[in-house]
Amino acid sequence: MTTPAATAAAILERYTVHLADPAPAPPHTPWAAQSLAHGAAGISLLHVEMASRHGSSWRPAHRWITAAAAGHVSAADTTGLFLGAPAVGFLLTTVPPPFRHLYEPARKSLHKHISDLAHRRVDAALSRMRERDLATFAEYDLFYGLTGIGAYLLRTDPDGPALRRVLEYLVALTRPLAPGGLGLPGWWVRHDPARRESTHFPGGHGNFGAAHGITGPLLLLAQAMRRNITVRGHRDAIWTICEHLDTWCQHGPAGPWWPEHISRRDLERAHPHHDTPARPSWCYGTTGIARAGQLAGLALRAPDVQAFYEDALHRALTDPAQLAQVIDTSLCHGWGGIYQTAVRAAADARDARLQALPSRLGDMLAAQARPGGLPTTGLINGDAGTALALTTFASQQAPTTGWDSCLLID
Repeated sequence: MTTPAATAAAILERYTVHLADPAPAPPHTPWAAQSLAHGAAGISLLHVEMASRHGSSWRPAHRWITAAAAGHVSAADTTGLFLGAPAVGFLLTTVPPPFRHLYEPARKSLHKHISDLAHRRVDAALSRMRERDLATFAEYDLFYGLTGIGAYLLRTDPDGPALRRVLEYLVALTRPLAPGGLGLPGWWVRHDPARRESTHFPGGHGNFGAAHGITGPLLLLAQAMRRNITVRGHRDAIWTICEHLDTWCQHGPAGPWWPEHISRRDLERAHPHHDTPARPSWCYGTTGIARAGQLAGLALRAPDVQAFYEDALHRALTDPAQLAQVIDTSLCHGWGGIYQTAVRAAADARDARLQALPSRLGDMLAAQARPGGLPTTGLINGDAGTALALTTFASQQAPTTGWDSCLLID
């Protein structure tokens, strides 16, 4: 009888063949290969994990790493964890010890540029705060902002000054910013959820997601505190975010849930414009928020907080109505990210019910996974992310390379 893990391993083999060789970067977008989200940098993580875990040939990983780092790797102020120098730098942190010497000069050079980038980005963010302007996603989020750069630094230089400055900035971000006396949260952004001006979000919005909202900073602050890395005001900042999540938590028949975002009108009437929970994804849904809350409970040594968020996770991921909204296998929106987060949450859980989630969710992931089944091949919305989640399911073990620390769920 074939086990689910063996089935996943067979599917995974087809993914590695499907993603065997990098294509040349399009000439009009040479930076695309440096994208952890969509390009060669993210796909490289799959081949690094396969070589590290299964002893596969290093050649495919090296081909993809070379493609990701070909040409000028940007460390401009518009780069972040999922694009440019921080993306390639993160990739090189996953290389297993026998092969690290091949990339050591590049790793050291990139690290210097990323540390300098962190300081410049913090300086710019603090200047914006002094002007009492509203933020943007690009300033603080996990994909392109300081939370993502902090995730890289937590992995590479946890005791360094650059991470300390990022954490101090995130603490400051949790303090209210009041242009015109409106008393908005410090992380309120001036644009709509699509980064545009919108009549539905006059004056911007407040975002709850792990990818672009306040849950990302909560993940980084909690992960740092769990490692005994703290700055002044650290604990209070975590509590501030948790209290914000408490304020906007909605309670339905299937348990607690959170809106994806709120407008100024929502703020005025103290009620979100969402009526029901959206899909329980890592990026915006209860899955990502609940993992962040669980980690906050662990960091604060607050078992009641941990228990609440573990219950929320269990109830969301056993609710047929919420699960019916999951329509693909991607890391960001779909089964891949849900499964990988559930695995990490179960490993830390006090609630025994979470132990059953990975097997059930892994079956759902494997049942829908097929190479070429997503519109892209990349990490965050494409085949590489699905395949990386399958490496966890097939082995029944956490990643050996720590690739999922780019999601801050590890």
